[in-house]
Parts: sequence; structure tokens; C-alpha cells
Amino acid sequence: MPTVIENAVALLRQGELVAFPTETVYGLGADAANADAVAKIFAAKGRPADHPLIVNLPGDDQLERWARAIPDAAYELAEAFWPGPLTLILKRQPNVIDAVTGGQDTVGLRVPGHPLALELLRAFGGGVAAPSANRFGRISPTAAQHVRDDLGGSVAMVIDGGACSVGIESTIVDLSGAALTILRPGMIVAADIGRVLGRVPSDARVDAPRVSGSLEAHYAPRTPLSLLPADAVIFAVREALAKNERLAVLAPMLCPISDDLIVWLAAPSDPGPFAHALYANLRALDALGCARIVVQKPPASQAWSAIADRLQRAAAGSG
Repeated sequence: MPTVIENAVALLRQGELVAFPTETVYGLGADAANADAVAKIFAAKGRPADHPLIVNLPGDDQLERWARAIPDAAYELAEAFWPGPLTLILKRQPNVIDAVTGGQDTVGLRVPGHPLALELLRAFGGGVAAPSANRFGRISPTAAQHVRDDLGGSVAMVIDGGACSVGIESTIVDLSGAALTILRPGMIVAADIGRVLGRVPSDARVDAPRVSGSLEAHYAPRTPLSLLPADAVIFAVREALAKNERLAVLAPMLCPISDDLIVWLAAPSDPGPFAHALYANLRALDALGCARIVVQKPPASQAWSAIADRLQRAAAGSG
């Protein structure tokens, strides 16, 4: 009897979609060299056609199949962080299809750090385009059930690998030009990259390539979400009680008021555990039918930068 991985590889080779776990979020995978298969990703997600995808590879030995003019820095970062939550933006090879790159001259590549993802990619033997396995702009999936809830029958197969260990999307670093730039923050931060390369990347520039997760509104619940400092969270609770409205709260402090109208999730106070649980927590709060979700602003530090980024975009796209 074929294994789960063998079945998944067969479906990918047939041009079907397979959702699979990574250490960041669940990916919606298609053969990155098959334009018809890649088109199914955009249809299933409702994703804009010019929004580029990230290609997942089984190892850095396949970089030259997808990218050209690869700088030494790319191999140094790959050695330090792959498999892991880092995506490299590089000049594309001419044979990379436009649907993957959003029509740009660059391609995003990474080697995921989840054993099932690596097993799948190695058995497939090629690149798998895999954005997050959810409807475009909504909360990313960190469990197999999230994928089923969002995409249902649009996916031929969902590989269940449990909860994603990191929980938010990879850091994206642009190495396609002279500048070293972070285009999307992740849990690998600028200082980590600086320790490897001896130079610290800058923030995204105006003329940077378009990348996944860079729109102002993204990762969003359907319930209106506000990002507030600690004292304003308490004010929002009192205001909800005065209006007799149900309020959902995600904050590291303990709930100061006990009332059935207030649904309070105590968030972890460290960035790693907070990121791991973030999307699952937002999904749980979004399902409650509250009038509003309030999240306490994270600290203004590099360690929390990716979490702050996701919450700001979620607030912009909610409701």
C-alpha cells in the first residue's frame, strides 16, 4: 500500500494541490514547474495573479535550477539557516514560470524545516510552490484542520503534521541586487543574519521585489481587530461592558475583570511561544462571534518585530 508521502508525490505529479506542514505554517503545494498546477493555487486561495509564490526545495543543491547570479551570501545563509524559516529572493532562471514569480525577474526559495515537508520534497525531487494554505488575506493555518476549514475540497490531499512549531511565516531576505534587505520579518531577525554575513540587512526599500505577505492588509480575522497598548486594553474591556458587548482579548497579562462578556486568552510573554500560538489564538477568538478582538501591542524590539508586523496587517484587514 502506498504511503502518505507516495500518494502526495503522485498527486503533485498529476498537477493536483497537496497541503503539507512546514515549521512556519501549512503550505498549499503544487509542482512549481507546472503552470496549470500553479494556477490552481491562485484559484483555491483567491490570490491576486501578480502576487509571487515561494518555491520550497529539498535542499540547497537545487538552488541553481531556480536561480542565477547567486551571491556567496546566499550559500552562507543557506548553510546557517536551512532547513528553516528563511526565504531568499534571488534572480530567477529563465525557465521559472511567470506565475511563480508574479512576472518579476526574481524568485523566492527556501528549504523548510519540517521532517514531513522535507520527506515530501525529497521524494518529489523538485520545487514545490507553496503559499499558506488558506483563503488569501485571512489568518494563516498552523494545523491541518485550519486548511480543511478554509479550503475544503479545493485540495486533493492534506498531510497532517500536527501544529507548526514556529507558527508565523519565514523571514524573506532580498539578495537579488547590491542591497541586503529584509522584505518580510520573521523569527530569524536582522541580527541573526548580521552574525552570519558580517553586515546587517536594512528594511525594505521602495523598489524592492514584491513578496508574499507584503500587502498592508493580511493575516486577518473577520472580526474587527484592534492593536492596543496595555492601558487601552483595560479601557476597551470597560467600554465593552458598558455597551453590553462581547469582547475577545489576547494579552500576556491576566484578566483584571471576570465577566461572561469578556473572553480573555492569556498570551505567552516570550516571542517564540507567542508566535507559535498566534494564528491558532486568532482563529479561536474569531470563531466566537464577538463584536471585536483586542490584542495587546507587543514590545518594540527586534525579537517581536515579526509578530508586530503580522498583527498590524491583521488589524488593517480585519472586519
